[in-house]
Amino acid sequence: MPLDSVTLDEFSQTIDAVEDYFGSLIDDVAVHASISRRQLVAVLARAQLSGGQLDTEGLSDNGDIVHQSNDETLFWLDGDFWTELGGLHYLSPDEGRAAREVHRRLIEAVAGDVADYNRERDPFILITETPGC
Repeated sequence: MPLDSVTLDEFSQTIDAVEDYFGSLIDDVAVHASISRRQLVAVLARAQLSGGQLDTEGLSDNGDIVHQSNDETLFWLDGDFWTELGGLHYLSPDEGRAAREVHRRLIEAVAGDVADYNRERDPFILITETPGC
């Protein structure tokens, strides 16, 4: 489903899921980023919708699953997930960096320190309860 066909209700539900899932981590990153909390939440929601289109199989074809549960799947992706997402959604570099940082911090919290070989990879968390996933 192209993101331009996402309904306002689906986007609103995705925003709610992102805020519930990432919680205060959004605030922690937004404080140090040059974008607002509102912008960061919107970028995270767009990432969820885009990641949901690829689903777990499509994402794991381009990287490794770090952790999986009923609520989420955590990935280290090869390639340029965040760069491509930025181009697709006309994100500023600051928006992409902030959203990537939210994902990276949570993956590190769950999986421990990032190994050197993962530093160049893209962190991504697919939230299971997001509409469209």
